[in-house]
Amino acid sequence: MLKLYQNQKSIGLAASLLSLIIIIGLLYALQSVLVPLMFSILLAISLYPVTRFIEKYKVNRVTASLISVLIAIILIGGLVWFIVHQVLIIGSSGSEWQSRFMHILQTIQQWVTMRFGIEQGQLTQQITTFTNRAISNAGVIVGTAFGSVGSILAGVVIVPLFTFFLLYYRDFFREFFFHAFISTPKEIVSEVLDRIYYVVQSYLVGLVTVMGIVAILNTVGLLVLGIPYAWFFGILASLLMLLPYIGIAIGSILPAVFALATKDSAWYALGVIGWFQVVQFLEGNFLTPNIVGGKVSINPLMALVGLLLGGMLFGLAGLILAIPMIAVLKVVFDAVPSMKAFGFLIGEPEQYHLKRFSGKILMKRWKINPATPQNES
Repeated sequence: MLKLYQNQKSIGLAASLLSLIIIIGLLYALQSVLVPLMFSILLAISLYPVTRFIEKYKVNRVTASLISVLIAIILIGGLVWFIVHQVLIIGSSGSEWQSRFMHILQTIQQWVTMRFGIEQGQLTQQITTFTNRAISNAGVIVGTAFGSVGSILAGVVIVPLFTFFLLYYRDFFREFFFHAFISTPKEIVSEVLDRIYYVVQSYLVGLVTVMGIVAILNTVGLLVLGIPYAWFFGILASLLMLLPYIGIAIGSILPAVFALATKDSAWYALGVIGWFQVVQFLEGNFLTPNIVGGKVSINPLMALVGLLLGGMLFGLAGLILAIPMIAVLKVVFDAVPSMKAFGFLIGEPEQYHLKRFSGKILMKRWKINPATPQNES
């Protein structure tokens, strides 16, 4: 009997692993549909309060949903136009800074020669070799870029359509979940759906709020340092917060390089990097915890794992979607008795987990008597 039970457990484990592999494979194969759909779901959740507000003025659901989507298109389109417009302006005057970049390159070459004993000719040759390799791969890079243009244009059309129908048919989709989980009490299904909406809405509103504050802080620091196009670089760095943990750090590189090209001292570039690190510290320790708070309770380790998995599955889109999707999974896991352990694993630790004698507290909490070592006779 024991052997039969062990065989059944092994078969069950193998079936679970096989199911997980199949699910991951399907997610990867269907990403061209799933990624726009997931972005549309997030956008629809963000626009739901706007739609409800418009409907209060006796506007029918079709018109209210359409107006909400148009508002989102105008806001996002305006932001994209601002970034593209600023990039074109900066690029049009790029020749003015070319000599400055050449001077910086010569200074770096001289420093490397003095520090490591590498002749400038050797360094130049290595740079030229690297450049030739990059140029040789330019065809692949350009082909990939133009190949992604089609998917971007498709997303520009599909995401607003998905968002409109998600807003318009929202009660229809809600009843679908009642049918899908027919054996579960409808109150529990409704509560889980409301909880998912609350968590995702809180995350999105909190993220936009934090991004706005970070954009202002970034811009103020750049204005104080006298960096040109401070608003552009400040807003761009805040938008990169869509990439959790690394966004602001990446966003500091471009204005730092720009400071090297436009200022007479490298201290300005160091000042840019230093200020952005201060902003990142404030964002991670004060802004995000106080604005988003415990509404999206995901511990950093699971967030990083989710980011890696999301990036492997969906690329850049996966990095953006990872945190809200993990938050949704936690709500679902917490609602399913057999999955509560995984919901616990995703969530943040309690205070007693982080204390000095947390092991003893844990043993006492679970009423476990620690084994006392016996003296050998």
